[in-house]
Amino acid sequence: MGNMHDVEKQSGHVVLVVEDELLTRMEAVAVIEQAGYNVVEACNADEAIAILEMREDILIVVTDIEMPGSMDGIKLARAIRDRWPPVELIVTSGRHRVLTDELPLRVKFMPKPYAPEVLITAIRTLHP
Repeated sequence: MGNMHDVEKQSGHVVLVVEDELLTRMEAVAVIEQAGYNVVEACNADEAIAILEMREDILIVVTDIEMPGSMDGIKLARAIRDRWPPVELIVTSGRHRVLTDELPLRVKFMPKPYAPEVLITAIRTLHP
């Protein structure tokens, strides 16, 4: 499981990645971990909310818009903004071009596909 170098690079900043597409999620997790963040994964909004209810260390949620289940990424972003106001949000989508008024306050939108460094820059600007 965790070896020494994992401990060194962990910043205590936890990022929750919500993405139903397994390969996309694995890629995002790898990129974020390489940048020194701890990552938790969820495959849909319901799982994401369950994780947020159990943990108090999540600072940033990166969510896709198109997801199966009771909520899409926009509804999830609104729920997080209501229930966990300090959590920062990055919303991604390959299909939607989101209008700012569809999203709650303080949400960064990133069209997919995005370059890994774009994602990391977005995360670092939210939590340097």
